[in-house]
Amino acid sequence: MKQAARSVMVCGLLCAVCAGPAPAQETPPIPLHEVKSWGYQLQGLEYPERLGRLAAAGFDMVVVEPMATMDEYAGFDARGMVDRLKSTLASLPGYRSVVLAYVDIGQAEEWRSYFADDWTPPTFFRGGTPDFMVGRDPDGWAGNYPVAYWDFRWKEIVIYGAGSVLDRIIELGFDGIYLDWVEAYDNELVAGRAEDLRLNTAEEMVRFIGEIRAYARGKNPDFLVVPQNAPYLVVNADEYLDVIDAVAVEDLSYSGDGDVEWESRRSGDIETERGMCEWCREDIARVLTIYREAGLPVFTVDYCVDSENAREAIRYSRSLGFVPFVSRTPLDRLPDEI
Repeated sequence: MKQAARSVMVCGLLCAVCAGPAPAQETPPIPLHEVKSWGYQLQGLEYPERLGRLAAAGFDMVVVEPMATMDEYAGFDARGMVDRLKSTLASLPGYRSVVLAYVDIGQAEEWRSYFADDWTPPTFFRGGTPDFMVGRDPDGWAGNYPVAYWDFRWKEIVIYGAGSVLDRIIELGFDGIYLDWVEAYDNELVAGRAEDLRLNTAEEMVRFIGEIRAYARGKNPDFLVVPQNAPYLVVNADEYLDVIDAVAVEDLSYSGDGDVEWESRRSGDIETERGMCEWCREDIARVLTIYREAGLPVFTVDYCVDSENAREAIRYSRSLGFVPFVSRTPLDRLPDEI
């Protein structure tokens, strides 16, 4: 028995030597429910000092523009950016920061590589070409066009087509996706198009997000899906909770104007209406509690210029068990106080 055991042991040692050293284990991302801080930057990442500051900030989670879906940054080392951000150690020992890619799933954006030369943007009087573009951004962001997101052609761009947005993000090594403009389901022009087709916009949005998650998890079983805004979608479609891993919301306490410079007074400090009315702060907080009670983390981002407003927004978010971040609407750098 001892000889046999020794033979097995020797064989095992020899096999281990032949196979060479075991590959180093990658540091895992911190679980979302353990995230205590996060950062959000969509512009200015091409500047080494701004990217370096984001990487050095020590956030448990960061959300960034993936860069690789824009022709303007075809030479940018997006994979290197992701690797650098993933090297940040998280507040929980043994884990690193979570890195999510920002994607607008409810609007077509003129600067994306999928936006072909023969596409015609919508105007206030007519739709665009392709006709899944139904209008212009209602918040004043130039070059953004709400889409009929259930259209198979849009899903090919985002999910299923060769070189899709989702495929690029997965290839770059992102831990997951941060979905913007989920509120397309509640947009008047989008709803009008859906009504013509007898579609339920809330159900179609949940189906769309579910398809994103299923496709991505087929390639990375740990892929994360975090939508931004549209908190009331859970009221209209409770199955929404089954297809997301967390939720984020802007402007819980303060918002800012779109398409302004960082230094503009309008890049923050626009107070969200208080009270229990729909889209007022306390009612949004009430709805966000539904997500928390379902075990999903809640992240908030407010836009403030005044430091006292920033502190108040952070205090309010934390008092509800949410994880806050404060910046200004250009999102092209970190604020001085973080």
